[in-house]
Amino acid sequence: MESNGHEHVIEVTDLRRVYGGGFEAVRGISFTVRRGEIFALLGTNGAGKTSTVELLEGLAEPAGGRVRVLGHDPYTERAAVRPRTGVMLQEGGFPSELTVAETARMWAGCVSGARPPAEVLALVGLETKAGTRVKQLSGGQRRRLDLALALLGDPEVLFLDEPSTGLDAEGRRATWELVSALRDGGTTVLLTTHYLEEAENLADRLAIMHDGRIATTGTPAEVTAAEPSRISFELPDGYFVGDLPPLGGLGVAGHETDGRLVRLRTHELQRTATGLLMWAAQAGVELRRLDMRSASLEEAFLGIAKNASAEQATGMTTKEYAA
Repeated sequence: MESNGHEHVIEVTDLRRVYGGGFEAVRGISFTVRRGEIFALLGTNGAGKTSTVELLEGLAEPAGGRVRVLGHDPYTERAAVRPRTGVMLQEGGFPSELTVAETARMWAGCVSGARPPAEVLALVGLETKAGTRVKQLSGGQRRRLDLALALLGDPEVLFLDEPSTGLDAEGRRATWELVSALRDGGTTVLLTTHYLEEAENLADRLAIMHDGRIATTGTPAEVTAAEPSRISFELPDGYFVGDLPPLGGLGVAGHETDGRLVRLRTHELQRTATGLLMWAAQAGVELRRLDMRSASLEEAFLGIAKNASAEQATGMTTKEYAA
């Protein structure tokens, strides 16, 4: 471990999880999470995110590999790990007849050194719902209650499985602010999410899973840098693509046209944009409908899923041919 106050509080090495029938949901993944950072696990349905998080939470024993949370095996040393962690599952399964306050008090009785229930309800914006029965809460309000209970023990490590599912835009933003504040206070957060905007806004680092493996990992900027930026514009009247400066000299990796509309792909956005605008200025023309943008996390995510699926299809075709 590092000794600069940012040691790895979660260490995963060659982790595997196999379900009955031999289905391998997690296929030898490795990653680390540093103290005081938000780490996001992304992936399509069935990629292995929740299966991985359940192993980190100590809810199941790995079929292979090694997991350490706060220096301990979360499955065999659960008593050393559980009091220092908070867990927000995809569904809480609370007794429907209890009120919000009663649910929080009941849960506090199971937590070592629990914070005052009213305090955590206020943190997630449920203080006005304290007397409301759980069955009367909306889906988004139940998710906020899930989060409140995960925070009762003031955890060092917080596991959030799809934390903003069912929340409206305002509730999602409020949750993001709360999670960021927890990170700023030193809490380590590992979250899974289907909302790529959520990962882009929250995560210090992330990993994208596909078919039980990690396809890529890094900061959001590092992951998106692998995808090209885009520039699109409408050709001036009387001009054609051939009238533009040599695209290779502008750092363009590829292009396509749609009538008068030109779309360029580049890994050197500033260089390409500068060359294009200098050409337009010298030619005395206007590039209408001009749009320039860096790649998004969504594009990186879809690119990884597409490439992985293509590799699987190619491998299957090869095997079938060989057979």
